[in-house]
Amino acid sequence: MAELAIGRDFLPTYARLQRRVQRAVDAAIGKFAEHTHAGLHLEKLTGARDPNIRTIRIDQFYRGVVLALGEDRYALLDVLPHDDAIAFAVSRRFTVNQALGVLEMRDQAGIEEFTRAEAPPASVGLFTHVSVADFTRLGVDEDLLPLLRVIATDKQLESLAGHLPESQLDVLLGLASGLSVEEVWAELADRTVSGVDTDDLLTAARRTPERIAFVSGPVELAAILAHPFDVWRTFLHPTQRDVAYRDTYSGPALVTGSAGTGKTVTGLHRAVFLAERLPDGEKVLLTTFTRALADALARQLYRLTSDPAVRARIDVISVDKLAYEIVTRGNGRVTVADGEIVDQLWESAAKAGPTYLNRAGQVTTYSPAFLRHEWEQVVLAQQLTTREAYREATRRGRGAGLRAAHRDQVWTVIEMVTGALAKRRLRTHTQLADDAAAIARRVPAPYRHVIVDEGQDLHPAQWRLLRALVAPGPNDMFLLADPYQRIYDSHVSLAQLGIEVRGRTRRLSVNYRTTHEILDLSVKVLGGDATVGLDGQDDTLRGYRSVTRGGIPELAAHVSRDGECEALIERVGTWLDQGVEPHAVGVAVRTGQLVKAVGRILNDAHIPVADDKRGTDGVRVATMHRMKGLEFQCLAVVGLDAGVLPAPHALTSAAEDPHAHRQDLQRERCLLFVALTRARDVLYLSHSGTPSPLLPVVR
Repeated sequence: MAELAIGRDFLPTYARLQRRVQRAVDAAIGKFAEHTHAGLHLEKLTGARDPNIRTIRIDQFYRGVVLALGEDRYALLDVLPHDDAIAFAVSRRFTVNQALGVLEMRDQAGIEEFTRAEAPPASVGLFTHVSVADFTRLGVDEDLLPLLRVIATDKQLESLAGHLPESQLDVLLGLASGLSVEEVWAELADRTVSGVDTDDLLTAARRTPERIAFVSGPVELAAILAHPFDVWRTFLHPTQRDVAYRDTYSGPALVTGSAGTGKTVTGLHRAVFLAERLPDGEKVLLTTFTRALADALARQLYRLTSDPAVRARIDVISVDKLAYEIVTRGNGRVTVADGEIVDQLWESAAKAGPTYLNRAGQVTTYSPAFLRHEWEQVVLAQQLTTREAYREATRRGRGAGLRAAHRDQVWTVIEMVTGALAKRRLRTHTQLADDAAAIARRVPAPYRHVIVDEGQDLHPAQWRLLRALVAPGPNDMFLLADPYQRIYDSHVSLAQLGIEVRGRTRRLSVNYRTTHEILDLSVKVLGGDATVGLDGQDDTLRGYRSVTRGGIPELAAHVSRDGECEALIERVGTWLDQGVEPHAVGVAVRTGQLVKAVGRILNDAHIPVADDKRGTDGVRVATMHRMKGLEFQCLAVVGLDAGVLPAPHALTSAAEDPHAHRQDLQRERCLLFVALTRARDVLYLSHSGTPSPLLPVVR
């Protein structure tokens, strides 16, 4: 019986095909389902590097590239214009990784051309320290060794992206980034397979769900092709799959990894895996920092599983909304203080508050930002309820120490604000989290498993709530975080909150979203400062790399904002004219004021702009904060002026507290890093006037 599988890389291609071509593809696939594929003329090609490659006719202009896996099984790899399909088919070769047992693709013609063009073996190359035995253990094919011996620079290796098998390129990039052979082996060890048959393509394909999707029948295939891009995004790479589908973690597990390493999709798969094993009536909580991110998780979860029973066992809700629902269920109606009201209260309190001598010997007042952070990151974080407790409290991460007299002054101001909130019967989200935690501790834990995305931005009060919602035990908490994407002010030690992850921390290091060129620029924004993870250990970007190549990001300078906006209109219009769908284009800015201005300008230019309230689709224009968790084929980050980024209101004065000022500045760097890494293929940056000091040099 013939069976047709679908190549993962074909799915986004299918989404971009014209509808008439999609119908022709559907018809060709249907012939496989009806076992009439002989009529498709599976053609071998003269000069093909792989004897298992075939092509099939889709219509007058398009051909499909098919790989014969054996036992009458085939995989549709791509659909391309006729000449492109032939060129692709004759140049590719498919092999089985000798260590991992997975199916791999290489551009054999490109490798041959590179080897011919390069100089003789380098005396000191990137890999002269790696033995043949180590390469073999790491799954690097022996026939690639002559090529590897002529590689002397990172640039040469990077130019092979897209030519070498992905798993082997990942190994080589890890070694080139400074990881030892043993460190790279540690990343692979859980994925190795014994007794690999390197001639068995079918078994290898079944071990490679991140590249090949086997479908149970026409119904499942139709569901995949109805939403091909969404399905493509839910595929797991092997390292992610090992983390997501591990049978048991003995307690809370922490998965770290910077932008694009697939933490979110790993968490989604973990949620489904755990929910599938639960009896009806028991629940998994999947939560994150904001409602927008929770909504995005819910949409992706819907694509990941079609089983209504599994979906019913997973609650997807933001931690703020969860806290609100718990408190209102227990205490009745609660009014949440919005950010504008809270800002006004701190502004008023700071003006009316006491003065003190700063480090320069000047008489000054405490800034609203300093006072609010002191309340949130010291008082609420440690649940301090008295002046005496505040006097004795540690202020980890808050910079310069405060003498007892100064603490008394700050406490008085804090009491002014909390009293004003209580008088208006208002509670902040952070206060509600602790209220909800107190309620949750009095009743049986409602969840068997809790999965947390974007954990680096949660406040200690929110962690106390989540700890109270699940009983300690195997697989209780699965946490995903990246301290380099921390865009709020929370600094947390999970161990101090009763969440011990020691020995159960896994790190993802390969960026599957962003090109090498975009990633290189984005990492430079961070400035190289060390950061501490949720496990209390120093985090590092060592070994963090991308496996895809693309164009160099562009930075455009303009004399005026009007000129910058005109250039933005032209750039976005060009992307749309090139066939990029409006929802695959993003525009990120630092302030809400710029969001309104840019949205209005694009609308006036007849470029559709997304509006969630009206349910209209279009180009997404949002603040950098709102870009968290999203990705775009083409992204513009604009308004990168010195007076806009870093945002003046987000910085503690260096005179008031130099340490806090440095922390605030690093948080602005992280925010820009988050924005830049939303770009998948194309990144465009612009400013008017003096550029932001946070911008690296773009060559």
